[in-house]
Amino acid sequence: MPRWLKRLGFALGGLILLVVLLVCYVYAASEMEFRKTYPLAGTPVAVPVDSASIARGQHLANAIAKCTDCHGPGLGGGAVIDGSPMGRLTAPDLTTGEGGLGSTLGDADWERAIRHGVLPNGRSVRIMPAGDYQYLSDEDVADIIAYAKSVAPVKDTQPPTHLMLLPRALLVFGQMPLMTAKDVTGAVKPPRAMPAAPTREYGEYVAKVGGCVSCHGPTFSGGKIIGGDPSWPPAANLTPTGLALYSEATFDTVLTTGRRADGTRLRAPMPWQFTARMTPDEMHAVWLYLQSLPGKPFGGR
Repeated sequence: MPRWLKRLGFALGGLILLVVLLVCYVYAASEMEFRKTYPLAGTPVAVPVDSASIARGQHLANAIAKCTDCHGPGLGGGAVIDGSPMGRLTAPDLTTGEGGLGSTLGDADWERAIRHGVLPNGRSVRIMPAGDYQYLSDEDVADIIAYAKSVAPVKDTQPPTHLMLLPRALLVFGQMPLMTAKDVTGAVKPPRAMPAAPTREYGEYVAKVGGCVSCHGPTFSGGKIIGGDPSWPPAANLTPTGLALYSEATFDTVLTTGRRADGTRLRAPMPWQFTARMTPDEMHAVWLYLQSLPGKPFGGR
């Protein structure tokens, strides 16, 4: 056998070995992240049982926090990611039906999962935006829990989560915020209550707990969505610079119809189907807040 062919064989063998070792490292390191626990006690909240609070919780879960985007309209669960090269990530059934989590959670467990991203076993939930929900007031998180506990039970028929190599590698190398509890510090002190009103202050609250910051950035100037699907378009600039061609009426049209001022349709992940359920006062409050921000160039996160 020619010497060059032997060298090529050794090189290919070494390369294959390196790939195998890297794959083994990614799986081992990602499993360690999945099994990591966070010793955090939930905060007791007074969960109401009256119909007005449950209705308020339903509105928050659908229009503001958008819990039903992942967990489904009846909170019976659903696939958040499903397909190669990512694999499957399932949002669990939150009802009290067979296989659902609702029958196993105490009120403090609900609060800890929602505002801190920590499950009863101490492990982190996956992807759920507790980083946004940590700003929920005590009253609002209690109303959301009241609503979740009131929904009709369904039988959990969701297939189990099975993540492939790519999301595991993105997690290990810090490119995908998969483990929610890791990024929630617990330093945020949410208010006891945040009265819904057409004010700039309430608009800031809605923008925080509604996930606007996660996509549009802490300064709301838009740009590439950090940790998002590579196929997603960049988030829009929501500072007065980016909204210069919008009136409040055309801004509301975007939130309610998913169409921009020029008539083009918004693409995922903009959840306009959920923002469409916001009240006029909530939309006005968000508009007031965005108009109060300093203007920023696009992407100046």
